[in-house]
Amino acid sequence: MQGKWKEWIRLAKFTLISISAGIIQIGLFTLLNEVLRLNYWVAYLPSLLASIVWNFTVNRKVTFKSSNNVKVAMLLVLLFYAVFTPVSTVLGEWAENSGINEYIVLAVTMISNFLLEFLFTRFVVYRNSCDTAKKEE
Repeated sequence: MQGKWKEWIRLAKFTLISISAGIIQIGLFTLLNEVLRLNYWVAYLPSLLASIVWNFTVNRKVTFKSSNNVKVAMLLVLLFYAVFTPVSTVLGEWAENSGINEYIVLAVTMISNFLLEFLFTRFVVYRNSCDTAKKEE
């Protein structure tokens, strides 16, 4: 595949995998929020973490097919989330305390995460290493 089509397919794969990570995040958030009745941020953080681990692991192998050093890639993703997580947690808590439904807050946060994470992952984490992994036989 050439140029633009390859990137559109990469974006489609990232989107589908992110949807599966979103299902994990929403499911865990709902369990913690509705069943255990935890505060927004207490429900949000573990659900975000579970989503991050799933998304990173699957996208590295399926979407970006990178042979990059896993530890370096994880560190870069950690740096992204070192900024995104506190900002989204504080703003999410503020929005929820302002009367905005917690699921609307979660949806806006997840969409922002999806867009920013794709751009960061594609153009920072795997900038020069997409499609470098050896094919499994």
